[in-house]
Amino acid sequence: MIAAVGENNALGKDNDLLWHLPDDFKRFKKLTTGHFIIMGRKTFESFPKPLPNRTHIIVTRDKNYTTDHDQCLVVHSLEDAIKLTHKDNSPFIIGGGEIYKQGEKFAEKLEITRVHSEFKADTFFPEIDETIWQLTESEFHPIDQKHKYAFTYLTYHRK
Repeated sequence: MIAAVGENNALGKDNDLLWHLPDDFKRFKKLTTGHFIIMGRKTFESFPKPLPNRTHIIVTRDKNYTTDHDQCLVVHSLEDAIKLTHKDNSPFIIGGGEIYKQGEKFAEKLEITRVHSEFKADTFFPEIDETIWQLTESEFHPIDQKHKYAFTYLTYHRK
């Protein structure tokens, strides 16, 4: 799973991000390019267009939901989404909140960008249980002219 979350596990509000962190976007692109990305319908619809060089798997309960984009597949359960990724050694669950909750039991690795502030949000990332997850990498990024918030890249592996 990959996510940027506030100190209070905030992910977003009104189907939008709460911050603009260009270096985090670059890292997200670097990690997910060439892979399957699994997301809920609302997350997919928050994009202006599908992200290039990735196969999108959209999870929705709406049996009539379709998309005209060739690089997008529609499924009706997270389990079905995961089955489609069997040839990818590193597929990513990219949100939103409900998909993260369902997906944690399937994940072997968490790539978290911890944004060092608390935010008013309506969508949250699940609490990271450190009896299940071990922090293996950490890289701090300070506030600078392009980044209004300091943040830390955190990589966790399932114990």
